[in-house]
Amino acid sequence: MSQAESEAAFLARYDPADYARPALTVDLVLLGLQGGRPAVLLVKRAEHPHAGRHALPGGFVGIGEALDDAAGRVLREKAGAPPAHLEQLYTFGAVNRDPRMRIVTVAYLALLTEAAFAEVLARTPALQPGRVAVPWAGEAGGPVTVLSAGGEALTLAFDHAEIVALAMLRLRGKLDYSEVGFALLPDLFTLRQLQDVHEAILGTPLNKPAFRRRMLDRGWLEPTGRLETGTSYRPAELFRFRKGD
Repeated sequence: MSQAESEAAFLARYDPADYARPALTVDLVLLGLQGGRPAVLLVKRAEHPHAGRHALPGGFVGIGEALDDAAGRVLREKAGAPPAHLEQLYTFGAVNRDPRMRIVTVAYLALLTEAAFAEVLARTPALQPGRVAVPWAGEAGGPVTVLSAGGEALTLAFDHAEIVALAMLRLRGKLDYSEVGFALLPDLFTLRQLQDVHEAILGTPLNKPAFRRRMLDRGWLEPTGRLETGTSYRPAELFRFRKGD
């Protein structure tokens, strides 16, 4: 019997019911800036478990659906498919993370520009903003607090507060060496806007000359020769992100 025939015979007698199947979901950390501060988009759960609590938008993965396809579908269904930088964040598989049954979730980080964040809120009443307050400095890691529009601390459903905390840690860790921060900016931006994004995510002020010199030296910025408009002060030059080869 050839190897192909041997494998075919094995698969013919293989019974998937021999093993319990955990369910699989995807959850999206839809993160942007609101009022110059990091915020996520949340949905208030209407049904048990955790009815009345806020949660990240998410959904179950179909049996014939790839993870990235499921994340894209949830982005379309829950937020209307705004332009977003979408990347896989982490897999959360604690045994008792969901009281219904064994559910493993793959979290995705979806970064939105400030304009896209506002547009999603305007056209999707089911979503509400939650401002992310990070009490730790740098990449120390740890819990974060998600605040309502009124400034009240929200108790998120399941382990979603842990997911948001990891998203902030990942974002801080990648901000200085990768292009991820540009996903929070419009196509054309000023150096001031770029620094505002970094300060909002890092939670600390940065030295203006040193920051600008570092950004320019990395070759990430392409000057456009255009100036911002509609300002009451001296307009600044607009740049765009220069993608690598």
